[in-house]
Amino acid sequence: MNKSDQQTQPAFSPFSLDNEDLYHKWCDTKLKDYPENLGDLLVEINDPRKLRESELDALKRRCRKTNMALYASNTGTDPDPQIPLAMSQRFGLERLNKNWLADENGLTSLTVRNAGARQHYIPYTNHAINWHTDGYYNTADKQIHALNLHVVQRAASGGENALMDHEIAYILLREKNPDYIRALMAPNAMTIPARIEDGKVARHEEVGPVFSITSTGDLHMRYTIRVNNVIWANDPLTKEALAYLEDILNGDSPYIYRGLMEPGMGLVSNNVLHDRAAFTDDAEHKRHYYRARYFDRLAGTYVLD
Repeated sequence: MNKSDQQTQPAFSPFSLDNEDLYHKWCDTKLKDYPENLGDLLVEINDPRKLRESELDALKRRCRKTNMALYASNTGTDPDPQIPLAMSQRFGLERLNKNWLADENGLTSLTVRNAGARQHYIPYTNHAINWHTDGYYNTADKQIHALNLHVVQRAASGGENALMDHEIAYILLREKNPDYIRALMAPNAMTIPARIEDGKVARHEEVGPVFSITSTGDLHMRYTIRVNNVIWANDPLTKEALAYLEDILNGDSPYIYRGLMEPGMGLVSNNVLHDRAAFTDDAEHKRHYYRARYFDRLAGTYVLD
């Protein structure tokens, strides 16, 4: 069984509601010396295609703590797709989600498209994208466990990202009311309706939890804050939990990192919560990010390692 395959509530996990002692021990360690700002997540590196062991170790330390790390490399506006692919390989990521709008190499070039199928999807526009984890509409056996980004070019203005560790969201919800977690772990908590194109089903309806626990005891989150094309379980506790989570994400939590990445910078993550501000391009600054989504988790970042 692959380390990313899902399983229901293994008792050895700190995310199990049946293991209070382990949860509190893990939580105390998690929150101790938790990074206070985006700069604490940043590692300066030379070239992701030739990543040094010391650079990899520094990135992994941050990922083990916060499920994410940022890097600033010397590659600038070099559009070589091997830059993000090589970075992913150093983290043991192999199962790339080659979605239907991806490039031939499996990466997704996030840039404004004014023609073709991509123009109809928000990631390929300059509009804001609200809080979500990637692949929340995927089938249960193809959930996204790692999300990496690499910046080739930033926009002329705007395009900032906000980031939040999904384990922190779990803690805040559980500390408020453990039943919030119980509701969001329900198998029917969140439904993504089928996508219909030209009268045919292009993607089937997907029903599943918000929070789930993998076979290795790690936490996975499937979420979008959007209200359109999402059906939530119609019970008071789920509604209350979602409202509390939305208040956190739309508030000024110290656990939310905000910033703008420059060319040559990137994100490696275990598919943390994130958003994107609207942006404006000009002739010299046409926003171009590479996105790599994997069915694997970043190697060396398992909660029980």
